[in-house]
Amino acid sequence: MIDPRRILKLNTKDGKMGPVVYWMQRDQRVHDNWALLFAQNLAQQMQQPLIVVFCLVPEFLDASNGHYHFMLSGLKAAEQNLDLFGIPFILLKGNPLEVLPEFIEKTGAGRIITDFNPLRNTMKWKHDLASYIDIPMLEVDAHNIIPVRYISKKPEYGAQFLRRKIELHLSEFLVEIPKLKKHTIPLTNPYPPNSWMEILSDQKTTGHNIIFEGFVSGEHAARLAMEDFIQNRLDNYDHDRNDPVLNAQSDLSPYLHFGQISAQRIALEVRKSQADAGSKKAFLEELIVRRELADNFCLYNPKYDSFEGFSSWAKATLNKHREDPREYLYSTQQFELAETQDELWNAAQKEMIKTGKMHGFMRMYWAKKILEWTASPEEAMTLAIYLNNKYSLDGRDPNGYAGIAWAIGGTHDRPWGERKVFGMIRYMNYQGCKRKFNIQKYISKTLNRKS
Repeated sequence: MIDPRRILKLNTKDGKMGPVVYWMQRDQRVHDNWALLFAQNLAQQMQQPLIVVFCLVPEFLDASNGHYHFMLSGLKAAEQNLDLFGIPFILLKGNPLEVLPEFIEKTGAGRIITDFNPLRNTMKWKHDLASYIDIPMLEVDAHNIIPVRYISKKPEYGAQFLRRKIELHLSEFLVEIPKLKKHTIPLTNPYPPNSWMEILSDQKTTGHNIIFEGFVSGEHAARLAMEDFIQNRLDNYDHDRNDPVLNAQSDLSPYLHFGQISAQRIALEVRKSQADAGSKKAFLEELIVRRELADNFCLYNPKYDSFEGFSSWAKATLNKHREDPREYLYSTQQFELAETQDELWNAAQKEMIKTGKMHGFMRMYWAKKILEWTASPEEAMTLAIYLNNKYSLDGRDPNGYAGIAWAIGGTHDRPWGERKVFGMIRYMNYQGCKRKFNIQKYISKTLNRKS
């Protein structure tokens, strides 16, 4: 049984008999997927085939070839997993608003189910498609442990406010997830398997030529990464997580971003582990409260990626210091090539370029220095988002937008002591980092990484 609080009707069209289509977007996995489970339950009730489709658009928010390769490798594995359950996976190329209506008509689909995603472009796709098609369309939040639309109906101004709500409802939602079943009703006219060699080859001709080699893609790899973290690093997470020299973070964010593993599965396994209680609490705070706060931010603040999306106090203080002289100003190319005067910032940028991921503590320092070394907060936001989307495997994600807005615009933070350029936005500097960890070891570690 799928909790109805996860489900949102996107239109009020009358239903008809025909295959149930699950439009997979954000949650690119077969197991522990509430949206897929709901689609299968519906198809079984209707005695209809179930089809999973994915729409591959040629460009998406500065994503590189590396992002596409990682995603497509995971989708290829999803197709193989779905085949074991008798469920076809069909990859459609093009704008969803162009290819999905044609697909729905061709298959005679009776319902379409999709994932929850709070980003503007995907929200518009869903809204426009739901208005255009003549069959019911429903959204299922399979990404969050507690559905974001349910836990709060408004933007939350800080983690403490959302945490209270989550604590009240977590036991209702953090439950074991049912298993997908073999689907015994086949398509009358089955589709041929996807030609993955051709798909991957075609994709190499577009986007930025970046390949990330530090992460293996797919649902199985995500599960192994989770088990490795729980067994080998979770116990010291609370003590070591903010030291970029140490290998203490979970490294699960790329898998969570592409939906190759469920946050709910990770939380269940972490809770069952014998790791230090403080470390489990600290990790679950990041996994549940902070992730869901980021989704809340993007859902209820349509200007989440701009200066206009900052709170009133942040806009006022940044405007007050807008004309403050900057000690350094760098071009986009200088930032991108890690050519600033700050060896620590350069190391963080190179870490992201080489591995597809920057250490969480360094992300804060990295974004705040971009504010300090650009001509305006608007330019800082644009540049930080561009670099994060292009080089980070978990870019183009609510966590990224919320983190950058926190660093540059004080989102989910409070006013601090006033200083030039930053105003009352929280400040970070080289000396502060030096007191927290061995900067030279981090720089050396980054420079010695293989690209």
